[in-house]
Amino acid sequence: MAGKLLSLLPPALLAAAGLAGLLLLCVPTRDVREPPALKYGIVLDAGSSHTSMFIYKWPADKENDTGIVGQHSSCDVRGGGISSYADNPSGAGQSLVECLEQALRDVPRERHAGTPLYLGATAGMRLLHLTSPEASANVLAAVTQTLTQYPFDFRGARILSGQDEGVFGWVTANYLLENFIKYSWAGRWFRPRKGTLGAMDLGGASTQLTFEAASPAEDPANEVQLRLYGQQYRVYTHSFLCYGRDQILQRLLASVLQTRRPHPCWPRGYSTHVLLRDVYESPCTAAQRPQTFNSSDRVSLSGSGDPAFCRGLVSGLFNLSSCPFSRCSFNGVFQPPVSGDFIAFSAFFYTVDFLRTAMGLPVATLQQLEDAAVTVCSRTWSELQARAPEAGARLPNYCPMAMFLHQLLSQGYRFDEHAFSRVTFQKKAGDTAVGWALGYMLNLTNMIPADPPGLRKATAFSSWVALLLLFTALLLAALALLLCKARPAKSPSAI
Repeated sequence: MAGKLLSLLPPALLAAAGLAGLLLLCVPTRDVREPPALKYGIVLDAGSSHTSMFIYKWPADKENDTGIVGQHSSCDVRGGGISSYADNPSGAGQSLVECLEQALRDVPRERHAGTPLYLGATAGMRLLHLTSPEASANVLAAVTQTLTQYPFDFRGARILSGQDEGVFGWVTANYLLENFIKYSWAGRWFRPRKGTLGAMDLGGASTQLTFEAASPAEDPANEVQLRLYGQQYRVYTHSFLCYGRDQILQRLLASVLQTRRPHPCWPRGYSTHVLLRDVYESPCTAAQRPQTFNSSDRVSLSGSGDPAFCRGLVSGLFNLSSCPFSRCSFNGVFQPPVSGDFIAFSAFFYTVDFLRTAMGLPVATLQQLEDAAVTVCSRTWSELQARAPEAGARLPNYCPMAMFLHQLLSQGYRFDEHAFSRVTFQKKAGDTAVGWALGYMLNLTNMIPADPPGLRKATAFSSWVALLLLFTALLLAALALLLCKARPAKSPSAI
């Protein structure tokens, strides 16, 4: 009996293997996406007063032609902006080395060669290009020489237009606040129903206003068409050169020097020596530059802390009288009415943050912002030092900047109390700084080919058919063997 069972075991195992194979082939399969590898990109934001490096990362299988980009790390370059090296171009390149060495550590070594590296210079270099195209070209050549020595995929150093700066800042803000695309709890990407928000950027040499427009701009130079995540956007944008923080302060200083009176926007009790070359070397102060002056002269200047006179001085920066369009902001620039939510960052944030935190003043309305400016401008130098000792060299300039912010928003951009209530002053969204650099990176990912996603596939159809026939043949062979084994067992009893 045991021998009979042993003789039936091989065909039985063969039949079981064939049956199991057939059952496995019947199990439904689907493609499974492997977690995509990360790609990296580096943007150097070469501003007028300093340079910052941002390293971004995103999944290699990007969503709807725009990568899912987030900030990986950042580095602030020591020293001034690259435009400050006009007389020493090689110093501009050398200033970047410390942050580039950090990039070598922050980006995985195996990703170095495939990591694009860009440098974008903003209003400081735009001004240098106006005064000396040769000097700006030398500075860009020097930073290019430094950047090409690193193992990254260097894609160029260029001067961004004011329009680029404004639009990319708008893209950054809306991307970070998930106004373009959002990841749902169900694990799918979808387009939120909420609209976009406007962006206001205040740098060292220029300020930008950008928001989505409902109708075409009367001045085509102020309109940009964008396509992000399969959606078309019509965006109004304008950049005001010479209306950044540093240039505004220099223009006010030049105006004060013409009056030969104390500076009304500086606090009483404060005094300093002003180098005339620093005031008049910028094209922004060309209209106030004396016909003859010694650039190496230093002038002693003190503050008078006069809010009313300071307000008048700041108001003189805006030409509100002429407009060749149906409506304008200032200086004859077309601007549709502001509407919706806005985010204000860079020096907008730093100025308002000082008023709120250091001075403890409310700034929830335009009237409160004006009152806060008057309060700061009324404080003496010793009172300000006692209130905000950590402010350092920027402390004397919070009065003129607060006055400028109020005038720019209320008289320049025409925000009323209702519109101002929808403005948020913000430095970051999550862990990512708000500025043009991320928007620039988002745009550039459209030119970076995405890696094909890794898939765990089922067997090909032809292989599946071959396996099906093989397992069927095994099953039939096993059944034939079982029949052959069973037939001799019955023969003796038949005799």
